[in-house]
Amino acid sequence: MAQLAGSIPSGHRPWLHWFTAFSVLTLTVETAHKADVGLDAPSAVINHSLMLIQHLQELLQNGNASDSTIKVLTINSDEVRVFHTHQLLLALQSDIFEDLFHNQTVVTLQEPADCANLFEKFIRYLYSGEISIQLNQAIPLHRLASKYHVLALQRGVADYMKNHLASESSQGHVVGWYHYALKVQDEGLQVSCLQFLAWNLSTVISSSEWVSISDELMVSLLQRSDLVIQSELELYRAIEEWVRKNNPDVPVIEKVLRSIRYPMISPAHLFQIQKQSVVMTKYYDSIQDLLFQTFQFHSASPLQYGKYFDVNCSMFIPRNYLTPSWGSQWIINNPARDDRSTSFQTQLGPSNHDAAKKVTWNILFSPRWLPISLRPVYSDSTSGAMQSARIEDGRPRLVISPAMSSSDFAGVSFQKTILVVGKKPQGKVFVKHTYSFHQSTDEVPDFLANADLQKRTSEYLIDNSLHLHIIIKPVYQSLIKAKK
Repeated sequence: MAQLAGSIPSGHRPWLHWFTAFSVLTLTVETAHKADVGLDAPSAVINHSLMLIQHLQELLQNGNASDSTIKVLTINSDEVRVFHTHQLLLALQSDIFEDLFHNQTVVTLQEPADCANLFEKFIRYLYSGEISIQLNQAIPLHRLASKYHVLALQRGVADYMKNHLASESSQGHVVGWYHYALKVQDEGLQVSCLQFLAWNLSTVISSSEWVSISDELMVSLLQRSDLVIQSELELYRAIEEWVRKNNPDVPVIEKVLRSIRYPMISPAHLFQIQKQSVVMTKYYDSIQDLLFQTFQFHSASPLQYGKYFDVNCSMFIPRNYLTPSWGSQWIINNPARDDRSTSFQTQLGPSNHDAAKKVTWNILFSPRWLPISLRPVYSDSTSGAMQSARIEDGRPRLVISPAMSSSDFAGVSFQKTILVVGKKPQGKVFVKHTYSFHQSTDEVPDFLANADLQKRTSEYLIDNSLHLHIIIKPVYQSLIKAKK
């Protein structure tokens, strides 16, 4: 240590004195610890880390032993913030600060207003390793952490954003976070934001965030079949508003309009749109072929239509519609108590030809169903004892089955989608998770796997009740192709 101190002029490194003292103290403690090894006396840990952090914060607050100064200029403003800092503590967490203070003790930085306003909070984190954060501070703090290579804070803010997508904010924040994640190429945050927007799109449509959606994000959303919306008609009307407010380029408008799944809209509503929609009138030529196909689909038997046209493309695949024709809400009180059952009806399919045909569905929910691998079996022993299985080994299961013969569904298969509804701290609800399967949730091993239904405080429960929305998605299949 003496050799290291001699190689750096102390006048250029004022922090070296207390760093040396700290190192000597550390060596003394280590030596004492080694001396205790082998003794029979009980060991103990004396933890004064909080006191150390307090002393470090006091260094920043009072400027004690400061060896460097940071001046933060706010862009497009005369405001200047000055911080008396310590090069060692900054360099420990940021190689950028280490380079900035090479051969100089005063550094001038320029930051946009939102980052400049949080710079003191950012610097305090470097001294304490702790920071409080609000929704509107996430992006500027992530910018600062990224710019100055404070990787732990960068990851922490990104995790905060992923965990607070459902938090309530006056202006909305998820769309802005997605655009920011796209800009900084944070794929994990992009995926989380996109998924949340898709599962809660009906809520987003009615918020101020809707018109702020970029062209790229809108196109990405409309390609998805897992959008949770009231109906395709609601989506079309929302798209119409977005086009009017944003006036995107013609190719974008045409691409967006061609992403609407018109066969999922009834002929009556399509006629109404053609008569009243300014956007459709203006861009009718770009979607005329889709509308012609749609009216053909609605006018003929789907089995007959499927002989001549492809019904397996996205145009004929329903999204997650919340209207009663497509499913039902089910609130299960005390879901950990025992098995429950219910029933409801949906229309056979989206075709107007099938609109009057109804399917009755029987639903069984079991909170502690045992997989086959865990079910009791008789042993080979002479006692005939049965292996016991603990009831806690069971897991939640949902079985959805039609109350009529499968022969009534020729040319139609059904995908079941379960929405699990959560509750925001402010009381509003949101879609927390989705599960899709064909017969029962045996096909989805992670169904409510992380939901502790025994706890009244479970984040999956609302007032000790499990809120589900069951959606039946009929998908047409081509049975026989007509010869050309």
